[in-house]
Amino acid sequence: PSERELGEQFGVSRTVVREAVRALVAKGVIEVRSGSGLRVAAVDAAAVSESMSLYLRGGTLDFEKVHEVRALLEVHIAGVAAERATDADLARLREVHERMERERADVDAAARDDLEFHRVIAGATQNDLYLLLMDSIGAALIDICRENLGSGSAPMTLSQHERVLDRVAAGDADGAREA
Repeated sequence: PSERELGEQFGVSRTVVREAVRALVAKGVIEVRSGSGLRVAAVDAAAVSESMSLYLRGGTLDFEKVHEVRALLEVHIAGVAAERATDADLARLREVHERMERERADVDAAARDDLEFHRVIAGATQNDLYLLLMDSIGAALIDICRENLGSGSAPMTLSQHERVLDRVAAGDADGAREA
């Protein structure tokens, strides 16, 4: 609808509509097309992930809540990946796991590898939304991964990852979720 029609629909002046349109354009939510009016903008996955990451970094959620969502996602995603992973996905998962084993003494590198391991599993689901969700919470988890790995949890983490990898490679959805 035109600015005039929007103003009438919502009972506000065209000035208010223009200011709202400018704000929404600046946020990338809508776009103005000459001759055809306003359109909802196509938002890409990177923008959604960035928005979610910024929200989580804002400190409004405590780690326990983020971890609760992470646990739910990772368990479910492991099962789906076991059903859908390709040979290329499995090769990439093994590569990331082996890299983490080599780099476990470097806490920063191992933390990045830990998150990457879960990203690869999410990608192996062949569902881009799982990867988007994992990427969205990944930034909030990196410090926790560093802290955990720095406290000596690398052997346990690697062992857990290996069990998940084995079950995903075997196509065992229930086993992957359990691992």
